[in-house]
Amino acid sequence: MSARPDAHILTARPFAHRGLHGPGISENGMAAFDAAIAAGHGIECDVRASRDGVAFIFHDADLQRMTGQPGRIAALPAAALDQMRLPDGGAIPRLSALLARCEGRVPMLVEIKAPGRHVAALCAAVARDLAEWSDAPIAIMSFNPHVLRYFARQRKRQLRGLVVTQQNKGAVRGRIERALALWLGRPDFLACDIRDLPSPFADHARRRGLPVLSWTVRSPADHARAGRHADQIIYEDGA
Repeated sequence: MSARPDAHILTARPFAHRGLHGPGISENGMAAFDAAIAAGHGIECDVRASRDGVAFIFHDADLQRMTGQPGRIAALPAAALDQMRLPDGGAIPRLSALLARCEGRVPMLVEIKAPGRHVAALCAAVARDLAEWSDAPIAIMSFNPHVLRYFARQRKRQLRGLVVTQQNKGAVRGRIERALALWLGRPDFLACDIRDLPSPFADHARRRGLPVLSWTVRSPADHARAGRHADQIIYEDGA
């Protein structure tokens, strides 16, 4: 078996947050991903599972904001989700469809939206889709260290990142949560909230050789801050 990839491959290009979306182009839609590919940038996307265990690219647990339909994505089968439309008229993409579109050539950050400890079903759905693309520059990431722990055990070559924020947390609580998450998840890289930078936590990670990506960069000031304190950006609005 070949060696695990170096997470620094993720620092070569900026990542478009939920694709390169904007007026007339919906977040996490195929048109947004096509725009990011055309710009030569990487893609960041969010993944949840349908009721029957198919990985779909969608940020919210609830469907209302992006489809105008009531209900939760986890409550519907894949066939029903395939029929729904985003504001730009495009379908909710399956993760498998985006992977096929990128053909293993486009760097991707797949953020797995799985709260709590019961992450196996969604992680298994993502792992099945990723299996065909083992040599592609793709990483999974999550706020939930149990997601990273699943991949550390079940798909050992998969790059994995811990998403972190200090917002609305006290200093002590934040330190405890980060320490536990690092121990559980053993990440290859960090994705840090731009609002937290500069950060001793991020600085320490970089000194240890872990790349630090920063989200969500939206302004020239954010861009300059990330340039000083991170290795690459996850951006919106042309920053």
